[in-house]
Amino acid sequence: AETMISMDNKERIELFKGTSGIQAGTSAPGGLVNYVVKRPPSAKDETIRSVSASYGSGKSSSIGLDLGGRFGQDQELGYRFNAAYEDLNPTIQNTEGHRRLFALAMDWRITPDSKLEWEIERSERQQFGVNGYSLLGDALPAPVDGTRNITRQAWSVPGVFNGTTGSIRFKQNLEGGWLWTTQYGGQRLRTDDRLSFAFGCGGANCDRYYADGGFDLYDWRSDNERRKIDAVKTEISGSSAWGNTKHDFSASVMRFRQLDRLPPLQAYNLVGEGTTSGGFTTVSDPTLTYPNVNRSEYSTELALSDRITLPTATTVWMGMRHTRYNRQSSENAICDENYVCTPAAGTNPTATNGQVTTPWLAVSQQLTPELQAYASYGQGVELGVTPNKPSYTNAGQALPALRSKQYELGIKSQTATTRWQATVFDITRPQSADACNAEGDVCTRQIDGQAHHRGLELSGGMTQGQWSGDVSAAWIDAKRQNAEIDPTINGQTALNRSE
Repeated sequence: AETMISMDNKERIELFKGTSGIQAGTSAPGGLVNYVVKRPPSAKDETIRSVSASYGSGKSSSIGLDLGGRFGQDQELGYRFNAAYEDLNPTIQNTEGHRRLFALAMDWRITPDSKLEWEIERSERQQFGVNGYSLLGDALPAPVDGTRNITRQAWSVPGVFNGTTGSIRFKQNLEGGWLWTTQYGGQRLRTDDRLSFAFGCGGANCDRYYADGGFDLYDWRSDNERRKIDAVKTEISGSSAWGNTKHDFSASVMRFRQLDRLPPLQAYNLVGEGTTSGGFTTVSDPTLTYPNVNRSEYSTELALSDRITLPTATTVWMGMRHTRYNRQSSENAICDENYVCTPAAGTNPTATNGQVTTPWLAVSQQLTPELQAYASYGQGVELGVTPNKPSYTNAGQALPALRSKQYELGIKSQTATTRWQATVFDITRPQSADACNAEGDVCTRQIDGQAHHRGLELSGGMTQGQWSGDVSAAWIDAKRQNAEIDPTINGQTALNRSE
């Protein structure tokens, strides 16, 4: 979530929801997004030679290259190369920029039972940011013109996202149909986080614009933010028959780390006032004034799972994940009583150690060859971090790792030409909120109650020859509960928070 993901070298996007999301890794039950990279062709004589160009979304234009094939004495080596460049000039005014991507995926069929796969991609994107609207006093804004960038100034500078992502994995087929896989994934991100930032103080806690559409405008800049992410995982999986049941078993161990290394100081300076109607002018102030926060996170996970197939057309999924974690943070500057800050690494260090075990269980019953019913329960881990803003007493610090829970019940059907599914779910997630002083200018982010999501999802589709169509709908009731900082929000609609 700290970079811009290019799609040019992605074959598809998978959404792991419910228990499948929990099984994929430490996550909330709501699910995980999996970007599947384009792989080299599997057939020995298959080649890919493709050039594409596009124009649209305002005046944006792009060109892309996709090359793939196999080589070597027995065609044991395969490659897939993607390159793309795009001039960004979307329908939102004054948000121009550009992006580029270079990506290479390869595999090596060492023996019939051994395979090595790796991929790497390098992406860069520069673009002016867009500030969102807010409440106007106590009222929602009237329908807004979605093509306007309400805070763009002559001195505004674009945000810059540079990223290198890669992974390598070795697969070895063992006796008895078992498979051993070991893989490493890494990511290196460099970001210049910049925005002409509208921050309203029309409410008691500065959480909205003024009633007339006015707002305070800040020059926000945090250059040369660097993030390093590494994960290594080894897993063994296979099948065995015990009596009249079949077991598909897997066991894995993963070690993960994320190091966020930010510059000592960031710019967050009031430069004037603006309005949603536009037509205002301010002067920039890129003075570095407030401390950034470095973070380090380490975790070790042990995961066990078993899919049990019974002779009664019943399948049981069960498993658990045990996670030990260490989360650290420290400010990069020290500030005096007048909040004049001087670079000083390691200020106000914090550290949290803990462990959590999250189980999951699911049962499915094949009612007919086309019709299946299922039920599931799972727990996930919710990880949160306080926004890195000077108004927080715990700016940039990690919040406690807490559990979320999900129940799901569904029925689905699939034939050669039709498919449909109905699901009801119940999710409880811990929530955070801000405890602020009377003036609203000093806050502490802390865990405060839960969000309770209940819903019904319906989907269906048909396939006729080369044609396919799908439709889906969802009803969701999301309510806050057990909030203590502001009890009046209990029973009200829960909001997604993204900061």
